[in-house]
Formats: sequence, structure tokens, C-alpha cells
Amino acid sequence: MLVAMTIAGSDSSGGAGLQADLKAFASEGVHGAVAITAITAQNTQRVAGILALPPDQVLAQIDAVLEDVHVSAAKTGMLYSGAIARAVAKRLRDERIPLVVDPVMVAGVGDGLSLSDLAEAVRDELAAIATVLTPNIPEAEVLLGRTIAGEEDAMEACRELSALGSEAVLLKGGHAEGPTCRDLLFHEGQFTVIEHARVPIRGHGGGCALAAFLAANLAKGHSLRDAVIRSNESVRHAVVEN
Repeated sequence: MLVAMTIAGSDSSGGAGLQADLKAFASEGVHGAVAITAITAQNTQRVAGILALPPDQVLAQIDAVLEDVHVSAAKTGMLYSGAIARAVAKRLRDERIPLVVDPVMVAGVGDGLSLSDLAEAVRDELAAIATVLTPNIPEAEVLLGRTIAGEEDAMEACRELSALGSEAVLLKGGHAEGPTCRDLLFHEGQFTVIEHARVPIRGHGGGCALAAFLAANLAKGHSLRDAVIRSNESVRHAVVEN
């Protein structure tokens, strides 16, 4: 069986984080391995507490997985601190594993999930080893240090983020205004727009699930563009039809 690894935080409500990742992996027939970065006490309303693991313990989990099984793809979610992000980037730099980097900084309920030094570590080290970087608009604004307003600005943001070293950038449009949600994929100098109707529900974990579906589809050998399209449809199906 194919194996994908998630390097992410735990969500006590089960709606986001590694719990969402494992469910997404399983739905694609991919076994999920885990390196836990932090334990959160959270629900659909708030994040009540965060306990981050030491970077050495995060690395010990990654080592234990990689020394025993073949990992076909990996994703990072909540890394919480610059120290954890840098340690993970250094550990995975020489591993030839497709890597989805979801730069989680804020929970869907609006509470913070990172220290202030995380963005710099993502910019300087983690983005450079990513197969695809998947920020939402607020995360992209933090990474770039500026606001993003309108479609042309979003396209330029994708170019700037790609210059950090990632093979591709998927800028998620869920935080933009309008009746439709437009995600922008920038890959090999070309844009692909994935457009779908905005779903008027409140929740969390959609970004985690999308990145996990992406990792699972890359593990299965799909091209990056096909993996993005398939993953987007899987999230839509999970939200709208279930």
C-alpha cells in the first residue's frame, strides 16, 4: 500500500490537523503516517490551548517513519514555530519525496496557530523544498508582507511566492469576496483557475484536507495539475455532498 506522511498538529475536535489528513489519505486508499508537531485543545469555536513538541521529537518521528517504510509523498500542516519548520526543512531537503507545504498560521475560527517566526522559516527554507505551496490569501499576505487585492494582484502574488523556490503555488481563494471561489494554480509559468461555487457554511479543516488530498494524489503518481483538480473536487464532495 502507498504511504503518505503528514507532519502536522493534532486537533482535539477531529475536524482539522492530522485527524483530517488521515481521513483524506484513507479515502484515497493511501496509508497515513504521522509526525505530530503540536497538540491543540480546540473545537469549532475556538483554540483553547497549544502544546508544541520539541523539534528533536518531531524529527525522531520523521526518522522512525522514513527508516522503516517507503513514503511516496508528504505534507506539512501546522508547524507552529520557526524552529520546527527549519528542522523539518533540513531533514527533508535531501529526501526525494513530493512535498505539499500548507503554511498554517491561523485556525479556521480565527485563532492563531503559529509563532511570529514561522513565516520567515517558511520563506527562507521550507518553500524552497516544496513541490507545491498552498497558502490561503491571509497566509500569502503574511509570507509576502503585503495585501493582495484582486485577480491581477493574486497572480503576481503567485509569481512572488513561486520565486521562493516551490515548484508550484496553489493560492486558495476562499477568503476572497464574491459568489464563486477561485483558486489559482501557478506551475511552470502557467496559471490554471479552479472555480467553484462558494459554500455558505462555517467550518475548519478544509485547507488541511485539500493539502492531504494533494499529497495522496501525488503519492498515487498523478501529475501536479491533475492532483490539484482531483483534490479540489474531493474537498467539494466532502463539504457539499456529505
